[in-house]
Amino acid sequence: MNQLERIQRSLTKKSVSHFEIGDTVKVHVKVVEGEKERIQVYEGTVIARKGSLNTEMFTVRKLSYGVGVERIFPVHSPIVAKIDVVRQGRVRRAKLYYLRGKKGKFAKVEEREFVGGESKPSTQPTVSDDATATA
Repeated sequence: MNQLERIQRSLTKKSVSHFEIGDTVKVHVKVVEGEKERIQVYEGTVIARKGSLNTEMFTVRKLSYGVGVERIFPVHSPIVAKIDVVRQGRVRRAKLYYLRGKKGKFAKVEEREFVGGESKPSTQPTVSDDATATA
């Protein structure tokens, strides 16, 4: 690891929430107005991610009064207070730029269901069940 990589790793945040392309997220952004600082929430769909280590960025798109608005946020920036995942989207692409041309229902991303680590029991009998049934 060279000196540049060490500097980049030191500038990354330790706790970044896990989100993927197609997820609907709430990004809590620190806004400075004069001497006051407040947190503003920006909610939308993640349409792109790019970069690595401390240069990673993601693009969030939302509709505001019928007009599409996109913002690009650095993942490890101090202005991003936190990122909450509202719902997970089921997508098959790495970039969702096609949503720019869609309107209404067609601009929505299908929701992905979370399946835990548990496996569902099978309805087919196993070999041991067949052996006990015939005996």
